[in-house]
Amino acid sequence: MFENLTNKLEGIFNKLKKAPSLNETQVDAGLKEIRQALLAADVALPVVKKFIEDIKPKAIGQEIIRSTSPGQMLVKIVYDQLVEVLGGKGEEINLKAVPPVSILLVGLQGSGKTTTAVKLAKNIEKKFKKKILLVSLDVYRPAAQEQLKVLSEKNQLNVLPIIKDQLPTDIAQRAINAANLGGSDIIIFDTAGRTQIDLNMMSEIKNIKAAVKPVETMLVADSLTGQIAVKLASEFDKAVQLTSIILTRVDGDGRGGAALSMKQITGKPIKFMGVGEKIDDLESFYPDRLANRILGMGDIVSLVEKASQDLDEEKIKLTEEKIKKGSFTFDDYLMQLRQMKKMGGMEGVLSLLPGVSKAKEQMENANIDEKLLSINEAIILSMTKKERENPDIISGSRRKRISLGSGTDVQMINKLLKQFKMMSKMMKKMSKGGPKGGLPPELLNQLK
Repeated sequence: MFENLTNKLEGIFNKLKKAPSLNETQVDAGLKEIRQALLAADVALPVVKKFIEDIKPKAIGQEIIRSTSPGQMLVKIVYDQLVEVLGGKGEEINLKAVPPVSILLVGLQGSGKTTTAVKLAKNIEKKFKKKILLVSLDVYRPAAQEQLKVLSEKNQLNVLPIIKDQLPTDIAQRAINAANLGGSDIIIFDTAGRTQIDLNMMSEIKNIKAAVKPVETMLVADSLTGQIAVKLASEFDKAVQLTSIILTRVDGDGRGGAALSMKQITGKPIKFMGVGEKIDDLESFYPDRLANRILGMGDIVSLVEKASQDLDEEKIKLTEEKIKKGSFTFDDYLMQLRQMKKMGGMEGVLSLLPGVSKAKEQMENANIDEKLLSINEAIILSMTKKERENPDIISGSRRKRISLGSGTDVQMINKLLKQFKMMSKMMKKMSKGGPKGGLPPELLNQLK
């Protein structure tokens, strides 16, 4: 996420942090580089100009010149300004209305509205324990209504039954009646998208909005389109008065122009961002946390929240007990692999840690392949119960059988067994209060 911008800013700050003191010329040069980095990240020019104008008086003032750590002080000033540009404080979705509360999703075709509708429903259901009804008002795109139905049912969410040849406003009215009868707390309306903004599209959305009276009219915009997404938000806001924005495909956006320009240009807060394809890959938008990520400081709060949602507490405690006893089997290893996959794999965890660019670089240099998680899982599943409990019995013939069962070669089996042996030794040392300080280099080599 925003890797290009993060790498450039980290490079700029690393140079400035090394200086024992900063004069006005050095600060000016640093701000010029920050300006260029923001423009290269496709941040809107008016936003960049205001950003630098607001930072400059603080950056060349007495506060930074007299600071014992001027480089760090400049990072703090840039961080505070980034938070402000991104919206200041995170804003919760508005659900304050008499049920059923209506939420209207709008946007262009291909922005990910339908999948976002389902992700949003799951997010609200988990967080607020509300009963939700999903409704497709897209009568134009072939199988659009069917797509929402399939996705909703797959994720155990209620969806309005499809009646052919109904107009969007009639479907909306039927949905309100169904929600009242069924006791739904919230209705999420997925409207039709177009390949471009047109008068008919806006007219239809206005009619739907008048019929359902939503508390939230949320634009679903593709982060990868950069300034096009920002312009789109302005156009939709003029026509239907948006309340907020959901940015999709943020995980694939190396620049960050849309996120950094949206609030200042449109005045509308970003409330969610899509960070992957899974149903849970919709995160609440927190300006301070995103500013931390952009500056390479990580996002430990989100990592802890993600872990508490994704990881099985009972299983973690069980593993901890086994480690204390110095007992560690392939079943325990399998559980750890699955917990890691739940959190988005190694890359998913690394993206939230401080110094993310360095950590990723180390992984790339060490040739650690993310696919190894799935390969190792397949190998372990091809072992018998006895083999998982006592790997020492895995002879040559057993290795051939495991390789056939997992679709790998014997070399991969040998590599995993060696890696497991080293990990077991490390667990035993830890159980006796042995050396700390991360993975030893020999184990990192085994992960390749």
